[in-house]
Amino acid sequence: MRTIGVATCGGDAPGMNAAIRAITRIACTKNLKVLGFENGWNGLITNAFRHLLPHSVMGILHTGGTILRTSRSLEFRTEEGIKKAAETLANNNVDGLVVIGGNGSFNGALALSKETDTKIIGIPATIDNDVFGTNETIGFDTAVDTAVVAVDKIRDTMVSFKRVFVIEVMGRERGFIAATVGLAVGAEIVLVPEIQFDKNQVFKSIKEKRAKGKRSGIIVAAEGIGDCQKLAQEIEENTGAETRRSVLGYIQRGGNPSARSRLLASLFANKAIELLLNEQGNRVVGLQDGTITSIDLETSCKTEKPLELDLVNLASILTR
Repeated sequence: MRTIGVATCGGDAPGMNAAIRAITRIACTKNLKVLGFENGWNGLITNAFRHLLPHSVMGILHTGGTILRTSRSLEFRTEEGIKKAAETLANNNVDGLVVIGGNGSFNGALALSKETDTKIIGIPATIDNDVFGTNETIGFDTAVDTAVVAVDKIRDTMVSFKRVFVIEVMGRERGFIAATVGLAVGAEIVLVPEIQFDKNQVFKSIKEKRAKGKRSGIIVAAEGIGDCQKLAQEIEENTGAETRRSVLGYIQRGGNPSARSRLLASLFANKAIELLLNEQGNRVVGLQDGTITSIDLETSCKTEKPLELDLVNLASILTR
C-alpha cells in the first residue's frame, strides 16, 4: 500500500472535510501518498486530482461542505464511465480508495470494485443516516442540531400567533432526521415515509389537543411523506387551526460540523487507513454498539437500515 485516493461523492454532509483531513494526516504518518479526486466520481473519470499533504488540509476541520467538491455523475452510472474511473486508478497506481458518502456513493463504489484491483473503503457521511452497518453517519448529528435550532426559532412565531406549523425536514425516502428532530423538539406529530399515516387521524389529534386548550402545535414531517403544503391547507380546513408550512431545506446540509460529526470523521478515517494497511478492501467503516468496526461493502449496499420506530412512538407519548 503506497498510494491511496480519496473522493467525496453524492450529497455533501458536515464533517466531510474533517474526514479528508484525518485521512490525509494519518496516511502521511504511514508514508502513504494521498490523491484527492475532485468533483466526486467525475474526478476519477476525468483524472482530476490534487496531491494532499498535511498542510493541504490545514484549517478545514471546522468547515462544512467538501474542499474536494462533489457532484451527481451521470456518466459514472454507465459501464463506460466506471471503466474510465478504473483506468484512472490503474494509471495513477492507486492501491486503495476511500469513498466518503452515502448509499448512492457506496453502490457506485461496489460497481467500481468489480472493474479494479484497487481496494475500496467506504466512510459513511450523509445527513440521512441511512447507511446499513453504522448506528450513525458523519453529518447526521449536525443536521439534527441545525433543524432543532430552526424549529425552536419557529416556535416563537407559532406560539405568538397560536398556529400549527408543518415543518418539513430532509428525507426523501427515510425518516431518520424527522424522527430524531421530532422527539428533540417535542413535536405533537411526527410523519416519516416508513409509516403510512391517516390524515383523519392527524386532524383528530389536533382537534383533541385544541379541545384541551393547546392552541399551537408542531408537526415534523420528512419531505418524503408527500405534499406538506397541501397537508397544511387540509389541516386548516378540517380543524380550524391556522396552519403554515415551513421548509428547512438545504440549511440542514451546511454549516460547521458538530463535535460529534468531527469525532466520527476522525475515528472512521483512522479505521479506513487501518483496513487499507491490512490489505482489506470492499468494506464500509461504521459505529456499532460503541465500537468502530466495518462490514462488507455489498452487504451494506443491499441491506436496508431499519428506522427506530420507538422514537416516533415516544414523541407521541410525550405530547399527550
